[in-house]
Amino acid sequence: MRNVEIYHRLFDKYLSENAFHQAPQELYEPVNYILNLGGKRLRPLLVLMGTDLFDAPIEKALPAAFAVEVFHNFTLLHDDIMDEAPLRRGKPTVHARYGVNTGILSGDVMLILAYQYLSQIESPDVRLKLMPIFNKMAIEVCEGQQYDMNFERRNDVTIEAYIQMIALKTAVLIAAAFQMGALIGGASEEDSLKLYTFGRNLGIAFQIQDDILDTFGDPEKFGKKVGGDIVQNKKTYLVLKTYQLANEAQHADLQHLMNTPTENENEKIAAVKSIFQAVNVRGHAETLMYDFLKKSFDALESIPLSSARKNSLKDWANDLMIRQV
Repeated sequence: MRNVEIYHRLFDKYLSENAFHQAPQELYEPVNYILNLGGKRLRPLLVLMGTDLFDAPIEKALPAAFAVEVFHNFTLLHDDIMDEAPLRRGKPTVHARYGVNTGILSGDVMLILAYQYLSQIESPDVRLKLMPIFNKMAIEVCEGQQYDMNFERRNDVTIEAYIQMIALKTAVLIAAAFQMGALIGGASEEDSLKLYTFGRNLGIAFQIQDDILDTFGDPEKFGKKVGGDIVQNKKTYLVLKTYQLANEAQHADLQHLMNTPTENENEKIAAVKSIFQAVNVRGHAETLMYDFLKKSFDALESIPLSSARKNSLKDWANDLMIRQV
């Protein structure tokens, strides 16, 4: 497996060469804006990585990698509208800069563009395999988002339901990116499914870490407003586990905070964070995160790849779990 920077350079070049300059400018400028906000480019790199693991030229996977990145940013654009989020990667969100209506429409065209690029995969047989994977993933991401919104209004959400929700909303895209890349690289159906399992568990770990960063991260490095999940009353693992760990008074205080509108968001964030710290829920969340990381490594071990390639992938995954907190 190559150095991740090689994937970055190759994908960034492709992104630059495929900027959208067609008319009307008002529709496509927001698309270019969100695609160029930066970020780790995690999901498209996973497509390239999956292809490279099986010794195929990674250039073959660039259209699929771009389709995955366009789709992912489409979901972010619409999520930001639903969450009324002001920042994305430290910059104004699309709807904050261009307006809600433009944001919705630009997001719509991004979904269509994702399919357009996916159709550019050269091999008809591979395209036939990729399309149902992409379709399933896209539907599941929408299902996960709806569950996430449903949970904001419910007080009976279980940790198991939360894990299922983040598996749909976040992890399946990471898993599908790996699987699609592997199939482009010539992997067998069986091995591509094992890589999907690796990616799914890694994606769950990644989202749990994201929940931790949303409360305890540095906003300058996290790229989003810290405490956004608390303001949106999201039933994250931190909230659900705190309900289990809290004493009667802490439980009542947290439930009141998560169910009562407030005009002072900073006070609410500080109060909820104080309860989190009192029960050390962060430690429990980090333990769960590493449990899912181990599950991903167990799935990787069953794939007939060299130890060197498996170890490179493990090293990369471990580095991914050490984001700035």
